[in-house]
Amino acid sequence: MSVEEEVMRIQKKLTKMTSGDGTNQEQALDLLRELQKLNIDLEVLTKTRIGMTVNALRKSTTDDEVITLAKTLIKNWKKFLSGSNNKESNSNSNSANLNKSKKKEEKAKDEKEKKLPSQFPSSSNTTDAVRLKCREMLAAALRVEKEDFEGCAPPEELAEELEEAIFSEFKNTDMRYKNRVRSRISNLKDTKNPTLRTNFRIGAISASRLAVMTAEEMANDEIKQLRERFRKEAINDAQLATVQGTKTDLLKCGKCKKRNCTYNQIQTRSADEPMTTFVMCNECGNRWKFC
Repeated sequence: MSVEEEVMRIQKKLTKMTSGDGTNQEQALDLLRELQKLNIDLEVLTKTRIGMTVNALRKSTTDDEVITLAKTLIKNWKKFLSGSNNKESNSNSNSANLNKSKKKEEKAKDEKEKKLPSQFPSSSNTTDAVRLKCREMLAAALRVEKEDFEGCAPPEELAEELEEAIFSEFKNTDMRYKNRVRSRISNLKDTKNPTLRTNFRIGAISASRLAVMTAEEMANDEIKQLRERFRKEAINDAQLATVQGTKTDLLKCGKCKKRNCTYNQIQTRSADEPMTTFVMCNECGNRWKFC
């Protein structure tokens, strides 16, 4: 197995650890030690971008040994690149037959293409820190270890498409943009609503569609059924709802445990958010609300 193939193998394992829950730190340490032993050159660094993976692991872990070794690897690779550039510069300066202006131009071009960035930025069409962070959180919400989406687009690519669709609507990263992103993340991470995440991962729901779906449209089946029953009750008891609310036995009081309640639904937030349901127990007078 070549050095590049070995690095790719290790990178694949480290990527899973970076996107997981921070466990298997001993295995991560062993993999970093394997990287330390490999004869990694500039070409391998450029092709595999292993520096980005190691840096991401350093940021996601809480293990001091892993953090220290990751920093050491990154530092050594930067020194290696710096030494490589200096060597190339000396070689060029010793070539008397080269034109001076051409030599400077080629050197500048090589340094720009080969220099390893200190923060290992992702290959993205934006440099906005807020947008990049939102894409990272959306990708995390889409990434579930036990789910197999072989052949589908990776979470990072889907997250970028979804964020791009949301940003295209607001044209900035204000609170409306952030609230829209948060609502997508919340629903995609909902363990009771795997259908939404699955449909998006397999392409049944497009990024442009998910970007504008309402809370009701994204809700899991249990919530949808409950809302539908509330709606039917509200229609049947329209006059009663107007005066004093709608009686229901679907809800149980947390205090007296009785199922004799009255509820009202009021739009207290923006139009794309669900209505707030206010509930009162007719037995003990306990009041609460939920969305």
